[in-house]
Amino acid sequence: MNDKRLETIMGSLLRTGVLLAAAVVLCGGALYIAQHHARPVSYRTFAVGAEDTRTLGGIVASASHLQGDGLIQLGLVLLIATPVARVAFAVAGFALEHDRLYTLVSLIVLTILVFSLLHAT
Repeated sequence: MNDKRLETIMGSLLRTGVLLAAAVVLCGGALYIAQHHARPVSYRTFAVGAEDTRTLGGIVASASHLQGDGLIQLGLVLLIATPVARVAFAVAGFALEHDRLYTLVSLIVLTILVFSLLHAT
């Protein structure tokens, strides 16, 4: 795999991930408005999202039941996962090119990304 092909694939991966995330958020937003259009809104207190949209499993379950807030959250998860997938692909691409330095740097970046996502408060 040459550098130009690797860059093209990475660019396509980023573009596809962002467009997919945007489409899922858009569909989720439309569904949310359709499902909750008559609900009165109170701005006196801040309402935290539902319990089922605070974990990855809950987000997937909520989205699979076509709940608007679950689809919006799933779109945001896809948006966050897109650059992580790009770095993981870079690790594989540089390893296939036998470029040890860039493979190591990409692995360090991937480790930092995964660690920060898993240990976020």
